[in-house]
Amino acid sequence: MINEDLILETINMIKLYNLDIRTVTLALSLRDCIDSDVNVVCQNIYNKITKYAKNLVEYANEFENDYSIPIVNKRIAVTPISLIGEACKNPDYVKIAKILDKAAKDVGVNFIGGFSALVEKGCTKGDNLLIESIPEALAQTERVCASVNVASSKAGINMDAVLKMADIIKKSAELTKDKDGIGAAKLVVFCNTPGDNPFMAGAFCGIGEPECALNVGVSGPGVVRAAVESLDKNADLSTLANKIKQIAYKITTTGELVGRKLAKKLGIPFGVIDLSLAPTPAVGDSVAGIFQAMGLEHAGAHGTTAALAMLNDAVKKGGIMASSHVGGLSGAFIPVSEDAGMIEAASKGYLSFDKLEAMTSVCSVGLDMIAIPGNTPADTIAGIISDEMAIGMINKKTTAVRIIPVVGKNIGEEVFYGGLLGKAPIMNVNTLSSSGFVKRGGRIPAPIHSLNN
Repeated sequence: MINEDLILETINMIKLYNLDIRTVTLALSLRDCIDSDVNVVCQNIYNKITKYAKNLVEYANEFENDYSIPIVNKRIAVTPISLIGEACKNPDYVKIAKILDKAAKDVGVNFIGGFSALVEKGCTKGDNLLIESIPEALAQTERVCASVNVASSKAGINMDAVLKMADIIKKSAELTKDKDGIGAAKLVVFCNTPGDNPFMAGAFCGIGEPECALNVGVSGPGVVRAAVESLDKNADLSTLANKIKQIAYKITTTGELVGRKLAKKLGIPFGVIDLSLAPTPAVGDSVAGIFQAMGLEHAGAHGTTAALAMLNDAVKKGGIMASSHVGGLSGAFIPVSEDAGMIEAASKGYLSFDKLEAMTSVCSVGLDMIAIPGNTPADTIAGIISDEMAIGMINKKTTAVRIIPVVGKNIGEEVFYGGLLGKAPIMNVNTLSSSGFVKRGGRIPAPIHSLNN
């Protein structure tokens, strides 16, 4: 039987409340591209990407038209490039980044992730070379995204890598200062990074992943807000959580349908659905807006962390019932520059840096797309990263830092990136020195609960 109410509800979710498939991401192993000659590696990489991804954008566009469901981004995630390049006798990671960029451009995807290294316990020569090359690689490419995992609940926090990444972030912003430091916007530092994340800038194809798979990231903050607003203003929080679960189920079902059909047409396995509520700068497509619908005056009010915890949990509970394979990050993103409500809250001073950090203890990722003064010392950035890594390590969750020290700008000014990256106010950071702590180096040991075998 055709249910007209469900049909109208789905149409409204898409047309009125910005429901979309935020990304379809082709995860591709490049392990068979390894060679001792970097030129051969580059050719192997280009050939493999263009072979597997040649129809990705075309087929995704066809499904978008067939089902009238927007598929906003088409992306690729590859094996961490530090592993692919370190066998070369003449390693040149910038050259590899450029061939990744060319392949991404030629197949028409928005971004390609995987210019990455996993160094939570220490660095190999290849890891060090890749990390050193990140600023130049991001400055000389358009679509390449980089990530480095510096901590985990099993290994602890590699503080040498944390300090190094703070310097790399500064250099990435400096080399792209003519574009408000956009190089740093394409770079993220992780704790407990997942190998099946379809979202940028942290997507890569993990070591345990298959040769190729299609991972899907759904979205729909506007849909969740509308669902919350449909309830009686006096509905209790249990009722509110159940309503969010119900709508998360419907959102995830949409992503599962598109993901499986697109994977079948591409002739590759379906990977995972990432349930993360990914906002945009568009009005009405904001996670911060959900907090207001829940009853908070604005994001940043006392109670925001509790509201975010409930939202995250309800989204996961509802989404897990709609898919056999949920993965990636799965929760709610709180990027300052990519969420209209978060932008407003930060601009008006409702949302402090410290409050954002508290919210990351329960959100999907961490400190995301935050612009800070360009003269912020690398030691301070290292302190920020170490705090966020500690939250992830202790709580056995993924946390991340994507922070942009904007050269030449200070508190009270704004940066404009356009598109999904949006705009961001320059936020104040604590000026007390972290130098003596972060420069001790070594590794912060893993917590006692890591010994759970």
